[in-house]
Amino acid sequence: MTGDPRIHGKDSILTRASFAPVSLRRIGAMVLRYGYLLRGSWPRIIELAYWPTMQVIMWGFLTQFLAQNSSYFVQAFGVLLSAVLLWDVLFRGQLGVSISFLEEMWSRNLGHLFVSPLRPYELPIALITISFIRTIIGVVPATFLAIAFFDFSIYSLGFALIGFFTNLIIMGWAIGLIMAGVVLRFGLGAESLAWVAIFALAPISGIYYPLDVLPAWIQPVAQALPASHVFEGMRSILVDNTYRSDLMLKAALLNVVYIAVGFAAFSAFFRAARIRGLLLNLGE
Repeated sequence: MTGDPRIHGKDSILTRASFAPVSLRRIGAMVLRYGYLLRGSWPRIIELAYWPTMQVIMWGFLTQFLAQNSSYFVQAFGVLLSAVLLWDVLFRGQLGVSISFLEEMWSRNLGHLFVSPLRPYELPIALITISFIRTIIGVVPATFLAIAFFDFSIYSLGFALIGFFTNLIIMGWAIGLIMAGVVLRFGLGAESLAWVAIFALAPISGIYYPLDVLPAWIQPVAQALPASHVFEGMRSILVDNTYRSDLMLKAALLNVVYIAVGFAAFSAFFRAARIRGLLLNLGE
């Protein structure tokens, strides 16, 4: 065996380190380091309480609704399966934008991109295009599996499905662009927000239950989300066999605002990052 005998020998540094007594001081120093890292990153602190809180709120509302509407169980299977598939459109639309942007940051490629002829507004367009492709690849096979395994077709929603899909993915794009801008401005310490932002809206989007289950004070907030009108429209078709054009129109009008805000927010964060020299400094 070749190499430094201090490393490979019987009494090597690695061997001695393996059997050295445990040092509470060294362990404490590392815990302190991670504590400082946590204290200095507010997205990490929020994330600690985020997932348990979201689970309790969303499933609490669903349980409350089902307890008060026992007859809903008869139609619950198709409604819940449709809700899962449509929710995935919103989730993947947002994540497709965020992850594609994060991949540029992880590879430290943003600086290279923007010394090329690429315009700042061209990057968001490219991000939403690849998001659309990723969403189709991710969701369409699942719809056919639902037919094969559960004998349920979300395509039974008819032409309304096109409107539902379009509204949900546009809302996802808008949130994805805002989150990409936030990460660009505040660094990779905020990247967890790209994963959790969309789930913050899940309990008030009425995915699995009507909006009137929500407390009265939060219902106006829910009404301001395009997704809430999409899921209400979906339930109207599956439960009442009624297409609600008013809900589709509300979702579309809200999405005009959402996508405009998404592009504006990304542009504002990009300008701030360029002024502060953050395009090359991609740490936390």
